[in-house]
Amino acid sequence: MIPLDIIREKLSVEAPWIESGGVHWLDPAPANVRDVAAVMNACRARFVTITAYQLPASEGIHLEYHWDLDGRLLGFPFQLAGNTIDSIFDLCEAADWIEREVHEEYAIDFRGREYEPLLLRDGDTAGVNLREEVR
Repeated sequence: MIPLDIIREKLSVEAPWIESGGVHWLDPAPANVRDVAAVMNACRARFVTITAYQLPASEGIHLEYHWDLDGRLLGFPFQLAGNTIDSIFDLCEAADWIEREVHEEYAIDFRGREYEPLLLRDGDTAGVNLREEVR
């Protein structure tokens, strides 16, 4: 079993892991989502999903990336200042569907990838789950 502090060190993160609700959380700053994906791949962790939710209008969208490592659920939160974040699809194929879903539902652009529509039809606008004040 890989000690969680090894992951912190590889990401150059000083913040501690916090366990809450069965998830081990780590604020990955200053690392970005691609750094996290690369380290998790190196640890042979399994990508699980991305959880997206809208914060109050002035705070934007919050994304939580989840991996399973030896039966431990690890979470990495990312607060988006705008509506873009790097894609990890090329590093983790399992992220394909959820990146497309988050793109359609929250109008988040995942840099470095193209999208095939999941649910949107021609002429539909991404962001079906956004409150009006954020659009």
